[in-house]
Amino acid sequence: MGFSLTGTHVIFFIAAVIVAGMVSGIFIAVTMDITTSLSNRGSRVIEQLNTDYTIINDPDIIPMIGEYYIFYLKNIGGARLITTNQTFQVFIDGELIGISQYHFENSSIPVEGVTSLYVNITLTTGDHVLRVVGPQAVDKDFTFMK
Repeated sequence: MGFSLTGTHVIFFIAAVIVAGMVSGIFIAVTMDITTSLSNRGSRVIEQLNTDYTIINDPDIIPMIGEYYIFYLKNIGGARLITTNQTFQVFIDGELIGISQYHFENSSIPVEGVTSLYVNITLTTGDHVLRVVGPQAVDKDFTFMK
């Protein structure tokens, strides 16, 4: 006695249900992975959008105290900025300024707050470009005259 037509249909039905379950499991895993990735990326974008600042000096008159030029940084982002030599790098005319040659007045800047950046460097007369690179690789250029 052999399998009847109904027995064959039952076997194909069970096999189809198993294959469909495996395929749906793969789709669920891929969807969860994409969702997690997009969520993480969204968090990074929010951090980057909350990290913003500007240099608010008069480009024609840069104040000095002793050997230090003073630049004013204003936090225009949505979160407090930590201002250390590890979170900010300073370039003048494309050259990296050593961490011992600059410091900030405050260790952080509240939202809409301003702090002073003191840079100890010898400059020639003429135009110069200050580039400040901060957290989340946000950078600002400021052209000034000495």
